[in-house]
Amino acid sequence: MKQYLCSAGLVALCAGSATAGGIDRSGQSNGALFEKGRYLEFSFGYVEPQVSGTDLPLGPFPGGSQSGGVAGDFSLVGFSYKYDLNEKLSFALNVDRPFGADILYGTSSFNLGNTQASAKATAVTGLLRYKFNDAISVHGGLRAQRSDAFIRLQGAAYGPLNGYNVTLDDDTGLGYVVGVAYEKPEIALRVALTYNSAVEHEFDSAERFGATLIGSSVTEVKTPQSVNLDFQTGIAANTLIFGQIRWVDWSQLVLTPAAFGGATGGASLIEIEDTTTYTLGVGRKFNDTWSGAFSLTYEDSTDPLPSPLAPTDGRFGASLAGIYTKDNMKITAGINYTRLGDAQPETGTPDVARANFVDNDAFGIGIKVGFSF
Repeated sequence: MKQYLCSAGLVALCAGSATAGGIDRSGQSNGALFEKGRYLEFSFGYVEPQVSGTDLPLGPFPGGSQSGGVAGDFSLVGFSYKYDLNEKLSFALNVDRPFGADILYGTSSFNLGNTQASAKATAVTGLLRYKFNDAISVHGGLRAQRSDAFIRLQGAAYGPLNGYNVTLDDDTGLGYVVGVAYEKPEIALRVALTYNSAVEHEFDSAERFGATLIGSSVTEVKTPQSVNLDFQTGIAANTLIFGQIRWVDWSQLVLTPAAFGGATGGASLIEIEDTTTYTLGVGRKFNDTWSGAFSLTYEDSTDPLPSPLAPTDGRFGASLAGIYTKDNMKITAGINYTRLGDAQPETGTPDVARANFVDNDAFGIGIKVGFSF
């Protein structure tokens, strides 16, 4: 019973992270590493953001034109496999999509029309966990991440940069993971602290103005380091609370291709403030077959004038999950609704708002199927 509740809490926590609707998508979970025995898991999620805004006045132009829905729907797939090498040492392999972007402004927007950001990252992480005893363990491993991106700046708000675009070809970078955990199984208590290093990419880059090539170079980009603090504990028979605090160092995400940097004095194409995201939930086992979990997620606003490539600021969401267990199989299905914070994106120095984004949200669904052997 206690082991089952632990698993339910972590699955619901991951579902909340995956449906955030932003650049940080999977939450970089390593929950499979703490499953008992041999374990195999597949997951799928689908997120539908509703993000739109209105142009603000620009020079003699009065504003008011609409951006359209700028955030595209996206799917998430994941895979985890965990195996005990012996009584103290276990291994896990995780595949996820930790970061991504799918932004496209409608041509109806005078200020930002046809601005676009398309990016994806797929990571494969191998982890080892060593148990000193039933209470204390350490874990760590290596991560290989493959990423690519395309960014286009378009619209009157970009001035002389209107029409600039850059293609960042596929590249694979390496990072690492280290962590420590404390457990007290008799009360379903576990606290795990995990550090995910930055992953540095060297992208072959083609910069263009419209269709005209203006430069080819190698652009160094780091996807950010992060820290996850996961916790859970039983509070009554068949009931536990769980949560997570996740910090992401977005200041490491600097994107300055050579020609763009030369024209702007070394500016970055995208700037995101560091974020700290809090999740708190409760899990309840109803019988040997059915359990459920409910969680809330909060991320404070950090920058009311963000990049048009990430035009929201903060979020508050709720996730509801149902868990069905039969023999060695566990199926978790969940839904999430997230209210995205208002923002007024700007296009660079001086910091002047170019559009107004309010009353936006995202809806997501997800399913995970796990097998214990």
